[in-house]
Amino acid sequence: MGDVKDIKSGHGIHSVHKAFDVLEAFDFQHEELGVSELARRLALHKNNVFRLLATLETRGYIEQNKRTGSYRLGLKTFEVASVFLHHLGIRRQADSVLQELVRRCNESAYLAVLDGAQVVYICMHDTSHPVRVLSRLGRRLPAHCTASGKCQLAFESEDRLEDIFRAYTFERLTENTITRYEDLVAHLKEVARRGYAIDNEEWESGVRCVAAPVRDYTHRVVAALGLSGPAVRLPVERLETELVTLVKEAAARVSQRLGYEMGEAAAA
Repeated sequence: MGDVKDIKSGHGIHSVHKAFDVLEAFDFQHEELGVSELARRLALHKNNVFRLLATLETRGYIEQNKRTGSYRLGLKTFEVASVFLHHLGIRRQADSVLQELVRRCNESAYLAVLDGAQVVYICMHDTSHPVRVLSRLGRRLPAHCTASGKCQLAFESEDRLEDIFRAYTFERLTENTITRYEDLVAHLKEVARRGYAIDNEEWESGVRCVAAPVRDYTHRVVAALGLSGPAVRLPVERLETELVTLVKEAAARVSQRLGYEMGEAAAA
């Protein structure tokens, strides 16, 4: 797949690539950006950036804040993302399971998919507790220090893991973050053996998570289903005695909806 992408990249339209660069410059830390800032970040002339913004604005993908003069993503980007999510079958199958999981334990439940060395959160239902983890919906987080990432990485081949982390920089985000590839591989073997992963304040201090893999009809791990919450409400003992069971049961239900037959897996 990567080879096809490389071949096609040689036939791309330069202006279209630049338009996508503009859209992708907006993230959770940069809600609004001005022409000068975009020009600096993208190494483009300001006139070129202005023309790109004007074109995207006419189609609704970018809108200008009339008060500040800066630009932000427009409603059309939300509409396109919503169409993608609507057609993402795994999200539809998991939605009611996540709602039921939240009802049973009143902690935030989510579904995430692996994308290289990151995980992307594609569906989430929040707890009713006033103190909760910041919503991860739509966010990308490092796979090696999140429960949802680790329980998917654990079922990748050694060759695939080497490809993912060959040039990867393991940033220490907390005192519990795994920062060496060898330590990660050893940890992932334990995750695969247990069938679930725990993020014990590895991505963010004061936050714990637990996740289990979701499989489809090919027996391939295609996502992770998990719970997250403040560490004070999710002590390790509660994770391992109560929440692990709930998460594994929920992941199994979604897997069955995707055609995964546990009996066939056992026979294999």
